[in-house]
Amino acid sequence: MDESQTTHGSLIIRLEDGNDKQAWSDFIDLYSPVIYGFARRQGLQDADAADLVQEVLRSVARSIPKYDRQKGRFRNWLMAVVRHRLNDFWVSHGRQPAGSGDTRVQDHLEQVCSPDGSDKLWEQEYQRSVFQLAVNRIRDSFEDSTWQAFWRTSVESEGIREVAQSLEMSEGAVYIARSRVLARLKQQVQAFEE
Repeated sequence: MDESQTTHGSLIIRLEDGNDKQAWSDFIDLYSPVIYGFARRQGLQDADAADLVQEVLRSVARSIPKYDRQKGRFRNWLMAVVRHRLNDFWVSHGRQPAGSGDTRVQDHLEQVCSPDGSDKLWEQEYQRSVFQLAVNRIRDSFEDSTWQAFWRTSVESEGIREVAQSLEMSEGAVYIARSRVLARLKQQVQAFEE
């Protein structure tokens, strides 16, 4: 299995070796967008969210040897680190997220301020990051027509017939192309899972 296919468990072990630059690069590729997206959805501005990512990465670098897999999933541990750093941010800035009285804003605040809501946001950001990273890693291994058949039918929800006609493929070829890419995408996503 090559470095891009590293399983999550082995990545964590490799992170404990502070000199494994590839492990840290893989970790940053996967989790920086998760942390950043989560921070933005918690109300931080762009620059503050980017700063939070750096703070979390520093905390992880210092604390990764203390992570104990027997006590729970790594993503939960990381989320606790993020929440701690986020709390530090709000305290240091002497504020909490504030609403405008708008129902939409109130609904958002209730979602992000509740443990269940932030867990859901965290998981959404993680899934988004894993999908994007997996797509980036497999994209170049397919012919353009194969990729377009997959993307347009699976992601953009275009009809098989329309895609087949525009790509000058048979409908069966579109189904096969989509199936091949989905199988490879699933394999890549599973490589990131614990």
